[in-house]
Amino acid sequence: MIINLGSQLSVLNQFIAELRSVEIQKDSMRFRRNLERCGEIFAYEISRKLAYEEQEVITSLGAATIPLLRQSPVLGTILRAGLPFHQGLLNIFDKSENAFVSAYRKHRKNGEFTIKIEYISAPDLTDRVLILSDPMLATGLSISLAYKELIARAKPSHTHIVSILASAEGVEYMKKHFSSSDVTLWVGAIDDELTAQAFIVPGLGDAGDLAYGKKI
Repeated sequence: MIINLGSQLSVLNQFIAELRSVEIQKDSMRFRRNLERCGEIFAYEISRKLAYEEQEVITSLGAATIPLLRQSPVLGTILRAGLPFHQGLLNIFDKSENAFVSAYRKHRKNGEFTIKIEYISAPDLTDRVLILSDPMLATGLSISLAYKELIARAKPSHTHIVSILASAEGVEYMKKHFSSSDVTLWVGAIDDELTAQAFIVPGLGDAGDLAYGKKI
């Protein structure tokens, strides 16, 4: 299942516009904050798909019955660009346990690359809802490899994969390789072009560099 929140009219599109803007990108703190605000909006929308149960809450004047989350999801992200986006999700699901995956592109001299996983930290995912976030979904290789590494240890009941910007090619990859019964893909926008170097166009550039500075 593919859910494109950017196709709906909401303030999310304002935050995505600012993330794309070359002028606003000059302020890395604002860039990180916009990633975080996008995470908060995605978290709210995903929360509408989760399981709830009615619980009694005692007030100073009596008792109120309120539907509350049956169980907090596990929040996972790919380092480093995913950190502010992840924080936005965590601001809403503030009781969640967390998972982190270190993945990077290992480039060859011919311009091709492979995805390498170096580090994983995760709680037990057995029968839990997993929300796995990465701001950019280019080819789909990084997020799918991270997902497969995580579920090799324990299988979640369902996984929500969340990206702010995706390429059409990356979305097709996800549709081809994942079952809608296991995974729901959430995006904020889908761009048509993916360059030979796997950069989304028009995209926004390198989210990790814009958030934290260029790497060598």
